[in-house]
Amino acid sequence: MSKPEEVIAFPTAAQPNFKMIDVGRKRPTRRRAVACGTIHMNAEAFEAIKNGKLPKGNVLALAEAAGITGAKKTPDLIPMCHTLPLDQVTIHCAMNEEDHSITVYAQAVAFAKTGVEMEALAGANAALLTIWDLTKGTDSNLSIEAVHLLVKTGGKSGVWINPNGIPDWLAKQLPDEKNLVGKSAAILVMSDRASKGEYEDKSGPVLKELLSAAGADIKCCEVIPDEADKIAAAIKDISAQHKPDILIASGGTGPGPRDVTPDVLQKISDRMLEGLGDVLRTESLHFTDTAWLSRMTAGMVGSTLVIAFPGSPNAVKECWDIIAPFIGDALNKIKKQGYEKA
Repeated sequence: MSKPEEVIAFPTAAQPNFKMIDVGRKRPTRRRAVACGTIHMNAEAFEAIKNGKLPKGNVLALAEAAGITGAKKTPDLIPMCHTLPLDQVTIHCAMNEEDHSITVYAQAVAFAKTGVEMEALAGANAALLTIWDLTKGTDSNLSIEAVHLLVKTGGKSGVWINPNGIPDWLAKQLPDEKNLVGKSAAILVMSDRASKGEYEDKSGPVLKELLSAAGADIKCCEVIPDEADKIAAAIKDISAQHKPDILIASGGTGPGPRDVTPDVLQKISDRMLEGLGDVLRTESLHFTDTAWLSRMTAGMVGSTLVIAFPGSPNAVKECWDIIAPFIGDALNKIKKQGYEKA
């Protein structure tokens, strides 16, 4: 009997020419996609839709209903699409007087392991085809053009925006990926080998890149050995001297005898914020079954939020992806709890 996590390898002759991607190990995140497309018609058909004069009923209302249905039916139409628990589908039809066209905007939202762009595109197409079906008796020379994806958010790729531009109203609704602008940060890496020059630290550069991309002002980045007294002194000195809003300490969070970062943080923190460690462990289980072995945690040292991350570059990236969507708001709320700087 195979182990639960083993992938069954079929004989080469039985391999199909296509496959459905396994997303079982991906972490569910809030996904959103917006697509649009435009249908062109003559003036008579446009005015009939505008005035509700077409014989088959309210064209735009039916198009909205069809778009929602189309998005929900996406995996039935496209073989390799995963069945997703859609949280919301919205359809908006904008009438363009200048060229007698209607632009359909379709939004799909889900908390899922894979994106919802196909659902948004399917919704837009279903709405456009419904307008065609209800209008073809008045205008046989209809045309659907420029069906395309405008934006998608969520997952490792973060926010993707169509390089040809998006409407201003949509741009204003996108999440701010630079949510640490105006915030200061510090990095502390615990590694015996890296501190001796025997190993090139890779976690520090990863954190620098991630924090900089979020707009943070990085005050310092240090590498020290896994020694309790040096870790305590470094965290206290950085917090007192630079007063960063956030300090990420990478390394020393495992169950080994040299993994002492959480113990040090417990001793020197004014108050612990164990909930953040719980969130990191829970979400990390999507990446590895042994995430519960990690002792990731967080605490306040003065006005600085200190977070203990694991030491590997991959784990650092995964943990950052978990907290990135809310860390800016969290730091703002912490300041309001009595840490406002003069």
